[in-house]
Amino acid sequence: MVVQPDTTENISRIARTFVEARRVGTSLAEFPGNVPTTLAEGYAVQDEALRLVEGFIAGWKVGRINPPLDGVDRLTGPIFADEVASAGVEPVAMPVFAQGFAAAEAEFLLRIGTAPDPAKLRYTVDEARAMIDAVHVGIEIASSPFPGINALGPTVTVSDFGNNNGLVVGADAEGWREGDINDWPVELWINDALIGAATSATMLDGPFGAVRYLLEHMAARGIALSPGQWVSTGAVTGVHPVAIGDRVEARFDGRFAVHCTIKAR
Repeated sequence: MVVQPDTTENISRIARTFVEARRVGTSLAEFPGNVPTTLAEGYAVQDEALRLVEGFIAGWKVGRINPPLDGVDRLTGPIFADEVASAGVEPVAMPVFAQGFAAAEAEFLLRIGTAPDPAKLRYTVDEARAMIDAVHVGIEIASSPFPGINALGPTVTVSDFGNNNGLVVGADAEGWREGDINDWPVELWINDALIGAATSATMLDGPFGAVRYLLEHMAARGIALSPGQWVSTGAVTGVHPVAIGDRVEARFDGRFAVHCTIKAR
């Protein structure tokens, strides 16, 4: 099979199609163009899509690439402010693309407290940790108009905003400064059934390592990060498919719980 080289026209077509599908809430039966062959091409689509949309970016999601591609083991995508919800006593209803891809992920949410130096290209995990002023528990909603977004690999995932479609911000993870959140047991429940359990010690270099990656990645792309933005640091227990009407609960350290329900976009 001959791989078609990516072009500016192809990048623009993919970006326009995903942005419009997300705007009106429709699904895409097929990927809308030639599949990007490299992460750089996937991010070129993401950059073009960011130029086409309106909306304040409230943060960035970080996900794992396994096995790594182009020597990179993580990916990222924007989280828009109108898709961020605060957890409450009653579960918040989070929208997904009913005919597309939909999943829920238990994640640690880290808030940037200090704007990074745009000229700094490398960070240690300790340097990244020092730039965080809050850690919360939460749920990332992964959803895309294209149901095969993850099946076609990370270049496709990054091309549609990293497959993010929302964030539920739960309680402050009390004790994160003094302890190691990598040791906290995390569980993801759907409809009162335990679906996944793990600790973030299994996630490369953990949540603060995800921040380190993001700081370096965004500096290389020339995109500024701002105090107050969230970093959704990766699925601790895995990426768990959800359906309309599902009830999702993420539990952290036996002390904190975040709830949401799933509704159609």
